[in-house]
Amino acid sequence: MALFSRGIGIDLGTANLVVYVEGKGILLQEPSVVAVRVEDGELVAVGEEAYQMMGRTPGVYETVHPLQDGVIAHFDLTQKLLVHAMQRALGRIPLVRPDVVVCIPAGITSVERRAVVDAVLAAGARHCELISEPMAAALGAGLEVTHPRGRMVIDAGGGTTDIAVLSMGQEVVATSIRVGSTDFDSAIARHLERTHQLVVGPRTAEQLKIQVGAARPTSEVRALEVSGFHRPSGLPKRLQVTSDELFPALDEPIQAILDGIRWVLERTPPEMAADIYEDGILLTGGGALLRDFPERVADELGVPTRLAEDPLTCVARGTWAALEMVRRRGKELPSLFVGEAATTRE
Repeated sequence: MALFSRGIGIDLGTANLVVYVEGKGILLQEPSVVAVRVEDGELVAVGEEAYQMMGRTPGVYETVHPLQDGVIAHFDLTQKLLVHAMQRALGRIPLVRPDVVVCIPAGITSVERRAVVDAVLAAGARHCELISEPMAAALGAGLEVTHPRGRMVIDAGGGTTDIAVLSMGQEVVATSIRVGSTDFDSAIARHLERTHQLVVGPRTAEQLKIQVGAARPTSEVRALEVSGFHRPSGLPKRLQVTSDELFPALDEPIQAILDGIRWVLERTPPEMAADIYEDGILLTGGGALLRDFPERVADELGVPTRLAEDPLTCVARGTWAALEMVRRRGKELPSLFVGEAATTRE
């Protein structure tokens, strides 16, 4: 693997795009959304500007998440999103093509990995390396992953939740389940439509998740009044929604994540399982910010569970931490990167 001279780390997520620039830190943190003109696919807005247009565009425009379930669903739009990110981070015409480290979900296919590399190179990168989200999350949280001790990391992202046991710079057991924080939003929207015949947009559902949602019943009941389209009357309607009401709706995607954690624990070597029960589980990602989520995991599994500091940027910071480790320790360090040798564009 060639050593990079300068570059950036990218957390290319279903819901959010976070960019870390060497020597400067986090320079970009925006929704992974683009807005295009329906007629010709012309790009209209990217990131936060496109997010503000969601649910409010006339028929001639469409807002799109180019990544679905952690993988590229729209190659051209993903490339445009990456161009936007790299220009925002490095300037519109960087003097040198950047070297880029991108995190990917654990367990994606070689074809999906190749699509990520191709999109990054097409966006103007000189060199691209891939690292799994759990490994990047662990490094971003400051965990020592090169020692012979089991570490369990869960990155609850927008479209996927990645769960891995790490030791000696490698994933020992890992899985990626296609359930994430956007599934929390969908569960809330389905509940309101089914129970109250109230149709709300994705931004309203996300607002309910953030301000009212909880991963377990709690003595602190929160409430929020929201607006939506009432199907029977065909008119707008306001409704007060409480955390007690939302908990059953959120329980299904939460249980799917818990089942994934159990699957990994059941396949973890006994000595590493003992390490995990002693050191606990680390949670990162936006989905982990759901109120009482760490407590729910600890209650269900009987394992101490903590939330990483600044879980939304943890993975992006870890992408560059991986490269710095390779620079310091060179060949004695087991490869932290995923897939074949680094891909470089001349």
